[in-house]
Amino acid sequence: MKRPIDVLVLSDLHLGTYGCRAEELLDYLGGIKPRMVVLNGDIIDIWQFKKSYFPASHMKVMKCLMKLAAKVPVYYITGNHDEALRRYSPVQLGNLRLLDRLELTLGGERYWFFHGDIFDASTRHAKWIAKLGGIGYDLLIRINDVVNRALQLFGRPRMSFSARIKKSVKRAVAYIGDFEETAAEVAIHEGFDFVVCGHIHQPQLRAIRTDRGSVRYMNSGDWIEHMSALEYADGQWSIHMHKAMRGRGAEAADAEEHEEPTELEVVL
Repeated sequence: MKRPIDVLVLSDLHLGTYGCRAEELLDYLGGIKPRMVVLNGDIIDIWQFKKSYFPASHMKVMKCLMKLAAKVPVYYITGNHDEALRRYSPVQLGNLRLLDRLELTLGGERYWFFHGDIFDASTRHAKWIAKLGGIGYDLLIRINDVVNRALQLFGRPRMSFSARIKKSVKRAVAYIGDFEETAAEVAIHEGFDFVVCGHIHQPQLRAIRTDRGSVRYMNSGDWIEHMSALEYADGQWSIHMHKAMRGRGAEAADAEEHEEPTELEVVL
């Protein structure tokens, strides 16, 4: 039996790169039945796309998402790695809609979905630096994968180079905090109850308060390091992590209680 979900939010799959955990993503998608899907950017990594590398598992993910779009609404929000699609948005093909941002009313509360690269100065003003960083990140993930295979052979636990860097480098920690606070401040100014992002590969679900008000900030994480997704089911939001992550000791974020959804209204 597939697990029913009212709303599924995925981001930062980075299909077409070596770091994408497509097999685990297929395993996850095969066990759920969503009523609505929000793809919050960087689904296909057009920046690093190579004709020589797009494995069958990555194509299966694309086919799976298209099958969902034949049955339920699927909203593809553009990110910086698939920004080439922005020239075509907004456009609708059946249940599939391509757009740059999405406003959603769920259970009487206003949601604002966007990828989040708008807050990243490097992607807006120094794109070559961002692309170079993307190449370096992909290389780090490939090296990390080789190291983890060796660790498994010796019965040692897996480790994440990128996660250790993000936790140990003060500038990286500050960047994540600034990103979340900025997204929250803009959402509060615009009158939203929730703001939902991707981009920084950090799954999160928390309340942020400022002197102007409060908002719930959520981030769906990624399918490179965390293999995470946001799920809305039975009136509550939660961060779901693939069993491969839970097996390594990663803990899913605490679920947040909300009223039972009685209406879904989309504003483009």
